[in-house]
Amino acid sequence: MNNSAIGSSWEDVRKELFTPEEIAESNLRVSIIGELIKARQEKGISQKKLEELSGVKQPVIARMEKGSTSPQLDTILKVLAPLGKTLAVVPLESK
Repeated sequence: MNNSAIGSSWEDVRKELFTPEEIAESNLRVSIIGELIKARQEKGISQKKLEELSGVKQPVIARMEKGSTSPQLDTILKVLAPLGKTLAVVPLESK
């Protein structure tokens, strides 16, 4: 392993620090939250309005969107429903 950080990409460093499973989990979390933010913005709904529609407190929504929390599945589903979205279980893409 090269100890010099110069010339290292984030992708190289990430592969050294995390397992493929941890990277996949992180990518999935980023994708889900990204879609949540996109859907909320496309509908022109504020976090406060989403709180009213979903029953999930605005500070929780804000922390979810910032990535500073790992929300439970039921919380994600509550927030997605008023946005006309849900989660689906699909086969993993084969490489």
